[in-house]
Amino acid sequence: MKHWPYPRWIAHRGAGKLAPENTLAAFRLGASYGYRMFECDAKISADGVVFLMHDATLDRTTNGQGIGGNLPWHALSQLDAGTWHSRTYAGEALPTLEGLAQFCLANGHLLNIEIKPTPGTEAATGEAVARLAKRLWAGADVPPLLTSFKPDALAAAQQAVPELPRGLLIDTLWTGWFEKALDLGCVAVVANYALWDVATVARVQGAGMRCLSYTVNDDWAAQHLLELGTDGIITDRVDVFSPV
Repeated sequence: MKHWPYPRWIAHRGAGKLAPENTLAAFRLGASYGYRMFECDAKISADGVVFLMHDATLDRTTNGQGIGGNLPWHALSQLDAGTWHSRTYAGEALPTLEGLAQFCLANGHLLNIEIKPTPGTEAATGEAVARLAKRLWAGADVPPLLTSFKPDALAAAQQAVPELPRGLLIDTLWTGWFEKALDLGCVAVVANYALWDVATVARVQGAGMRCLSYTVNDDWAAQHLLELGTDGIITDRVDVFSPV
């Protein structure tokens, strides 16, 4: 991407930890703090509906149990995804990616969609997310950024909708990460913030890719990343870091 259309500051899972992650309530709260771009986690239900949830299992962030991707959307849509966080959000539902897209497009917000497949569904999830994103953002000025820790998911997204921008997520500098990002046609590498140093930033930016970081919640870390010249910071602390 010759022109980078995304802001530097990105709200993690909507509003970090201030609201139940990956719910519409969280994205609304993040927006109230002035954030223009959000990160979310997307996976597919047993009947192919793209919905938002980080974990493979339902137990931590809903009143359900077991693997979320094994259930049809009708069952998932009945779950309470808010009470685990606080009584204020009791009854908050799991959103679909389509529902979040409607909110973002209506309000001029941008989105980083992390493709978070249920184990064993990497290719199917990557393809489903990419095809849905293409339809939902058709005609939009700025498309969503698709990212994943799973190269197979990004490869499927690349094959299905090559024009959507992609980023490789990494939590270590594993052998071949840089070459894999290039092979996948990535516009960004999204790394654990501790991985960035002068040489690694220069290598990625020298190849025409952008350097994004997760999950940055401390002043010293944010300042270090700004001094390194990185391009994006994903944070939980929407109440501390000004996105302007």
